[in-house]
Amino acid sequence: MTTENFASQAEILKLARVLGTTPERLSYLEEVDAAELQAFREQVTDTLFDANLAVLERMAMASKLVPSPILAKIAEKVFGPLLCARIAGLVDVSRGVDVAKRLKPPFLADVAAELDPRRASAIITRIPLDTVVAVAGELVRREDWITVGRFVGHLPDPTVRRALAVIGDEALIRIAFVLDDKSRIDHVLGLLSEARFGGLLQVAAADEDLWAPVLDLLTHLSEKRVEQWSHLLDELPPALRERVEETLGQAS
Repeated sequence: MTTENFASQAEILKLARVLGTTPERLSYLEEVDAAELQAFREQVTDTLFDANLAVLERMAMASKLVPSPILAKIAEKVFGPLLCARIAGLVDVSRGVDVAKRLKPPFLADVAAELDPRRASAIITRIPLDTVVAVAGELVRREDWITVGRFVGHLPDPTVRRALAVIGDEALIRIAFVLDDKSRIDHVLGLLSEARFGGLLQVAAADEDLWAPVLDLLTHLSEKRVEQWSHLLDELPPALRERVEETLGQAS
């Protein structure tokens, strides 16, 4: 299996989510370039979010007339997570943040699952840290790795550090596999202690289902990071260590 297969598999998981189908039904796309799959996924997302745009813009304008505490209640009881996600990128940033702070973490997790973070990045980065961490914990509890992976690239380092504390080792490996911005992997892992990274490797070594995600993760580490943690890689069981050496050789 090549590193390109890993990238395409991850994109198929995310595309299946957008299309509301199973990854197995899209398995025939595994040989398609991952960048092309990502571009197609983003086109589909744009099409879905731009549908009924005029109506959504009018709703966003009308929301300015409603006090934030009342609007938060309407969002949860009337609009629901899908409609909130569609409107989020259309409202004033300060207004969106003020409403988001008043929503319960489980509901915000529902909204996050429907949201295109590219359209609401300014709001996401200003939501209080404790709220973001609570939502991350809820999404991890639901094993919604894809949603967490879509938001990592939009969060500042202090928030990511706090979120890492509520994300277990297996969860972190699975999230990294479907991260939207894979160029962030090296930086995010650099926020971990050496002991925590070693723990990731040991968790992967004990579960063959995690081998593909952890191998993909390693291909996105900088040469400096690989050299820094090479002694940890040397401690892996022989079978996994051989796969690591093979995968890193392909990626170099």
